[in-house]
Amino acid sequence: MTALLQGLAIVAILVGTGFSVVAVAGYIRLPDVYCRLHAAGKVGVFGVTLLLVASVALGAQQPGKAVLLLLFLVLAGPATSHALASAAYRMGLGPRAARRNDLPPPPPR
Repeated sequence: MTALLQGLAIVAILVGTGFSVVAVAGYIRLPDVYCRLHAAGKVGVFGVTLLLVASVALGAQQPGKAVLLLLFLVLAGPATSHALASAAYRMGLGPRAARRNDLPPPPPR
């Protein structure tokens, strides 16, 4: 059983770190604030979730605390990304090369 948990932890660490690297690369390479928020918000939360699963499998974290942290990440991540995107739009940072934009034009700066 210990070897199975250690194998699960190794896989979760590798995949979680891979997702985190993709999030950082997306944050650097993507063109505007909205795409960057998507990369950092969605992929980053999934990478951190897998790293949290690995810490539970290795016994470094109690399962109750891990579930509470996971719940906080899943609830707070999208809300934070939405608040940042809304603030950026109100500041006048429109999306770059949008095909469709149903929002009213941002106020002038």
